[in-house]
Amino acid sequence: MKKKWITIKKIFFWIFIIHVSWFLVFIFQKFSVAGFAVTNLQTKMLIVAGVVIAAGLIYYFLLRKIKWIRGVAVVIRELFFIGYISSMLYLLLGLIFNPPVTLTQVGSIVQGYGLNRDYVSYYNMGPNIKLAVIASEDQLFPDHDGFDIKAIKVAMKYNKRHPTKQRGGSTISQQTAKNVFLFQGGGFLRKGAEVFFTFSIEQAWTKRTILERYLNIAEMGPGIFGVQAAAKKYFNKDAKDLTRAEAAQIAACLPSPKRYIVKPASRYVAGRAANILRQMNNLAGDADVQAIIK
Repeated sequence: MKKKWITIKKIFFWIFIIHVSWFLVFIFQKFSVAGFAVTNLQTKMLIVAGVVIAAGLIYYFLLRKIKWIRGVAVVIRELFFIGYISSMLYLLLGLIFNPPVTLTQVGSIVQGYGLNRDYVSYYNMGPNIKLAVIASEDQLFPDHDGFDIKAIKVAMKYNKRHPTKQRGGSTISQQTAKNVFLFQGGGFLRKGAEVFFTFSIEQAWTKRTILERYLNIAEMGPGIFGVQAAAKKYFNKDAKDLTRAEAAQIAACLPSPKRYIVKPASRYVAGRAANILRQMNNLAGDADVQAIIK
């Protein structure tokens, strides 16, 4: 068993090297322009890489002979391989299956909100909720490769002007990566990991798969996860039977599902739902959008 584990680690070590190298090439080609999800992302990644390399060299040449330090290093190494291998298995399983559970769902249970979810197939979601979420969260979803630079720049400028009222520029792909592999909140390290997993799912999954996973695991009310559970809770019907107006009302809560209540709708949610409905009508004739939501 130990020999098999060593062999598996060797295989995944080289997979990791190729994976990260591919990711870094993508980052430096894609984001040569100023303004990304994290300010000076390239510089910060270089600093992190430099720190990791320096720590590795210091450990190898100076510290590995110290028993307790070597023991800590072994634990860190094993945790890294367990985490990376698990995430890659989640990535591959995600081609076919929805996540058995996410950290956000576990957090909902721990916080006392419970877990109300009902995964459904892409077909059984119906087109209206798909269109509503694209109109609400990411209108360029069919066209980008995981990141909408224009939306990110707009959000960054807005946040500089309104430091106490932050606006996000995350795409559906970024939100899916965060919800499947990571957790809510966090700083640069969590955001950096989100970028890495967004790149990964965009390479491995189709746009339909990304949207299906998102619509099944996104929180749409306190403890309510996925469009089927939301449709049943708020309108007592299946997701595929939602009208455009009902779908827009559910999508209106997505920026902050614990704060923005779908039903009874607050003035803010009602206003946002009306705007989403207008955007849905504008996007309905887009061929790329239609190809995804069918």
